[in-house]
Amino acid sequence: WIVEEHCITYHLFVRLLPPPGHSFSLELGSLGQDPAKPDRVRVVAECICSRGQLLGENSCPLHQPESKLPNDKYLSFLSTLCIQSYLDFDKVIRFIRELVRSAWLFLPASRHCQLAILPSGQSCSFQLTTTSMMKMNIEMHFVMQD
Repeated sequence: WIVEEHCITYHLFVRLLPPPGHSFSLELGSLGQDPAKPDRVRVVAECICSRGQLLGENSCPLHQPESKLPNDKYLSFLSTLCIQSYLDFDKVIRFIRELVRSAWLFLPASRHCQLAILPSGQSCSFQLTTTSMMKMNIEMHFVMQD
């Protein structure tokens, strides 16, 4: 965090996990050494047949056609936050902003603070302003994990 006069800025790192049966794969940059821009995260389907057999399920995203997979939150994740097989960070940011905006009304702090959603590039930025005009900036940065 950074403390300035009448303002505290928090930088939060939020870990994004792929849905079960999938992994994230960062594509390498043009030199083959540097990671590509954050918007080049491929969502890769993986075989989970053996795990499914142990659990008595048959819903492998690699070997079952999408029409035969259970219609659940993981398929919703792929259609809501991806373009083709790539994670779309603009969609992720819009989704998180809307989630925060919707949830804010149900939090007790909403009676004492005003929420503002700030423009930002590859992160989600929010500002809370208290009745005493103290400001708290929250910047959420997304990190990937396989």
